[in-house]
Amino acid sequence: MEQAELLQDDVTTLVEGLARAGRRAQRVLAQMPTEAKAAALMAAAATLRAHAGPILAANAQDIAAGEARGLSGAMLDRLRLDAKRLEGIAGAIENVARLPDPVGQVIDRSTALAGMDLVRRRIPIGLIGIIYESRPNVTADAAALCLMSGNAALLRGGSEAVHSNRAIAAAMSEGLASAGVPAEAIQLVPTQDRAAVGAMLAAAGLIDMIVPRGGKSLVERVQNDARVPVLAHLDGICHTYVHAAAEPAMAKELAVNAKMRRTGICGALETLLLDAAFPGSVEVVGALLDAGCELRGDARAQALDPRIKAASAEDWDTEYLDAVASVAVVDGVEAAMDHIARHSSGHTEAIITGDAAVADRFLAEVDSAIVMHNASTQFADGGEFGLGAEIGIATGRLHARGPVALEGLTTYKWQVHGSGQARP
Repeated sequence: MEQAELLQDDVTTLVEGLARAGRRAQRVLAQMPTEAKAAALMAAAATLRAHAGPILAANAQDIAAGEARGLSGAMLDRLRLDAKRLEGIAGAIENVARLPDPVGQVIDRSTALAGMDLVRRRIPIGLIGIIYESRPNVTADAAALCLMSGNAALLRGGSEAVHSNRAIAAAMSEGLASAGVPAEAIQLVPTQDRAAVGAMLAAAGLIDMIVPRGGKSLVERVQNDARVPVLAHLDGICHTYVHAAAEPAMAKELAVNAKMRRTGICGALETLLLDAAFPGSVEVVGALLDAGCELRGDARAQALDPRIKAASAEDWDTEYLDAVASVAVVDGVEAAMDHIARHSSGHTEAIITGDAAVADRFLAEVDSAIVMHNASTQFADGGEFGLGAEIGIATGRLHARGPVALEGLTTYKWQVHGSGQARP
């Protein structure tokens, strides 16, 4: 009852208390050796597996509530857990535990003019606040990445996954505590009151960085209201450009995979650009339509298949996160890159071509966090990049860009060794 009254009467006090406790735990965590952090994550993964039954039961509650609320199929897919996905979450935690520890790494070393030894060394950022929506795997991924990089985490999940998040966090906390990690190193905000988000965004001096994971409205609110540094991407408007020299069978396979493998992830294709000189455009759009994807195109794209609907101006700037894509016919790589420059969110773009020189130009000139050649944009994922997991994909230009994992959750400090130098 006392906690319920506190949540109603003073959410700010609650969040500030959690943040102070997290900061105290982080000071301990920052000094833990690599082996101890890795062992704690292995214990957390084992506990997740041991609690598979309660976690999946909690997720079933969330799925039932989401269906009753009318969540889209893509949103329900993001939310849904099964034995295979839960094993994937546990495996991702173990992968993080096996990664090289960035904390303490020497970035570079030099000698100052006065003869002092200068060392730049990686250190944790501090207390990371993660605000996220319907993906319960974020609870585990964020906790694991923060812990291995020496950071404490304050997690605030969305109401869609409230039961799943609580079950995952409880299981992980049990495993981490068994290995000697302070209980407050990983905390889940125990309320769905929207005021908790505002309190986290205002907690300058207590929370060192905010990472939002969710839809456009959430990320916009975080970026507009935060008094804490933010690491975020707003949209995942990802393009795939099929060049004239693309191999037709490859183009068809990659376009369908990039859009339809999982339509609700940020790396899903949202706009397909077809070179006017590419001979297999009819087959590519036909494969997408036959796979159940609604296509909205310009006049030249509509001429390829009568099932393609007319695109509006808004379609080129829309992240559908569903079985819908926009399609345009362009005259060469220059036109494709111009379209991407106008409409991209800076997340992930791909070119399909057998012309190495064109591919090199595309990769060099397209200014997005991830640029691919002859690969599905669905590979835009920290786990696929060998990072173990990711806390998000950053599309800005400061601090970190692309999948953010252990290294992206560190900063650095200068360590200076002198021999009695006094500045004249």
